[in-house]
Amino acid sequence: MKAKSKPIDDFLAGVSSEKREALEKLRRSIRAVVPKAEECISYGVPAFRLDGKMLVAFGAGANHCAFYPGAYPIEVHKDELEEYSISKGTIRFPADRPLPAALVRKLVKTRIAQHTEKRK
Repeated sequence: MKAKSKPIDDFLAGVSSEKREALEKLRRSIRAVVPKAEECISYGVPAFRLDGKMLVAFGAGANHCAFYPGAYPIEVHKDELEEYSISKGTIRFPADRPLPAALVRKLVKTRIAQHTEKRK
């Protein structure tokens, strides 16, 4: 597993310590929900694959951190995301106010349910 996590570690080494801390928290929250997911880099950002399919991703912009759970989880949980800047598949948040682990878990579980439904 160490070799698979290295690209994400390399990505995180290139961001500020404040953003790294927020993104590591996000990474741990995702991993807690889906421990069997494969960590990778996709489209230049850290991501998780489940059964070979893209599940979620995260990254850092100049002035924010971002979580990419996809459009469906954002739509389902939009009432809980009012304090964040959101777009179709992206949640942007300041590094000093990371997404709560409970919210990340909900978003990831919703994405897994969507992922599972598509496979049927």
